[in-house]
Amino acid sequence: MIRLVCILSFLWSFSVHAQEYQTANGKATFLSKASLSEFTGESKTLKGLIDLDKNLVDFFLDLNTLKTGITLRDKHMRENYLETEKYPFAEFTGKFETLPKLNGASEKVTVRGKFKIHGVEREITVTGNLKKLTNGSLELKAAWVVALNDYKIDIPKLVFYELAAEQQVSIEAILNPKK
Repeated sequence: MIRLVCILSFLWSFSVHAQEYQTANGKATFLSKASLSEFTGESKTLKGLIDLDKNLVDFFLDLNTLKTGITLRDKHMRENYLETEKYPFAEFTGKFETLPKLNGASEKVTVRGKFKIHGVEREITVTGNLKKLTNGSLELKAAWVVALNDYKIDIPKLVFYELAAEQQVSIEAILNPKK
């Protein structure tokens, strides 16, 4: 009988502490800060998964959902630079360098993985903060720099001041336990 109680307790604790979290409405932002022009783009449809049991972090964004506040600029960004008809998504897949403790305090995390945009995939390291909320969800905030040349994204030659060579990218998401 004691053995059965121990086994059931183990199974119950394993299922209660499921380590898989997901979001379908995270926020992705980029900042283009050139010498004569600065603007941001944003999407609130970032999708993502964190699976602590498998040490997997996976986020992707439909680039057609990015908006800068100027419709014509959005159109040029999609058609001429991101080429979203051919490369509609950006994706990051990686692993935590050290699994987070998730003790309720915000903790710094580092994830090494592959970021793919514009058909080019590169190894990068992303740092951020992860916090387990009282309702069991995770709050994630992270940022990194994307050098457009690294991903074969052209910078406009005639209007070079409109687009910075490096974009500051940040993401924010509340990830809920997967059911």
